[in-house]
Amino acid sequence: MTTLALFDLDHTLIPFDSGMAWTQWLVQRGHLPPDAEARYLAYCHDYVAGTLDIHAMHRANLAPLARHGVATLQAWAHEFERHIRQQVPASRLALVQQHQDAGHLCAIVTATTRLIAEPLARVFGLPHLVATEAVVADGRYTGAIAGEPCFRQFKPSRVAAWLAQQGIGAGLAAFEASWFYSDSASDLPLLQAVTHPVAVCPDAQLAAYARTAGWTVWEDT
Repeated sequence: MTTLALFDLDHTLIPFDSGMAWTQWLVQRGHLPPDAEARYLAYCHDYVAGTLDIHAMHRANLAPLARHGVATLQAWAHEFERHIRQQVPASRLALVQQHQDAGHLCAIVTATTRLIAEPLARVFGLPHLVATEAVVADGRYTGAIAGEPCFRQFKPSRVAAWLAQQGIGAGLAAFEASWFYSDSASDLPLLQAVTHPVAVCPDAQLAAYARTAGWTVWEDT
């Protein structure tokens, strides 16, 4: 396989933040207190401002749920999948399908924790997911991140590690053509590493960079 297609998740494949959708879903079911949404939104503002502490955000997402255990949370994630499926745009499903039909190796590459991202990977029919991994101890999430988060400058190295697991030791250099779709300037390290970077409904910083670099920009109409 000589072609690769990578997709950011939040505000790229889906027009919303998966962590916020998960938080709201849990609040509605009484699994989290009502103020959990406001706390999560504050982290979203930090992300936009470029000041996000992803370790703090990860702890905020998972530590309050640790008492339920991994098995329970994974069962909830399957329920969340059924809930969120109807909110995924047909255009994004078609984009992924287009790359799959072309025989490209495809994966979601997201800073979102695996617990939240996996339901959406299943919606898109993508068996490969490179996400932020959680530390599990005694069958419960601790709130800590295992290894490097799949975030900013770490995305290329996380992709390289995943490719190595697939038996592709040369990383991105092994592919004649590679795509990465993202909305955020925080993903510039990985966008710059592929042959076909695509800015999807980009933030202001990424939009300006993409125009200067001559990259493809995809805006919803």
